[in-house]
Amino acid sequence: MMWGNMWNMGGVGWGWMMFGWIWMVVFWGAIIWLIVWAIKRLSQGQQPAGQGQSPLDIAKARYARGEITREQFEQLKRDLG
Repeated sequence: MMWGNMWNMGGVGWGWMMFGWIWMVVFWGAIIWLIVWAIKRLSQGQQPAGQGQSPLDIAKARYARGEITREQFEQLKRDLG
């Protein structure tokens, strides 16, 4: 055969093969990381109501929605403030 044995490339092929494997692992690792990041990012927007708000903000929102009376709101303000 004119080109020689295709499996014996003088050691050059093994280096490129390892380089290819490393890049494949990096590529799939990046894809998995991107998916996990996107899921976390999307789930942060769907937090339960009241999470990340101060107790006074929650009391104001409840008063604005009519869930509590003015007297109850004033009492909550005194208790929290």
